[in-house]
Amino acid sequence: MKLPLYQRVALRQDLLEHGLKKGDVAVLVDHVPQVFNALGESMTVITVKESAVEGLRADEVLTIRHLAKAS
Repeated sequence: MKLPLYQRVALRQDLLEHGLKKGDVAVLVDHVPQVFNALGESMTVITVKESAVEGLRADEVLTIRHLAKAS
């Protein structure tokens, strides 16, 4: 089943090449997740398989983590 556009979703797996981890929240834009920081600013647009994301549920809470910067 295809998830609706502009819905927040959670990543189901780490995407370390993009600095993203399982559980990070993204927004589906044309079935392409667009990732935002805590201030709502777009961080990146990546393409993943639909199986790599899942819809958010009422029994989940958001959490904050700092992005690691490559040196």
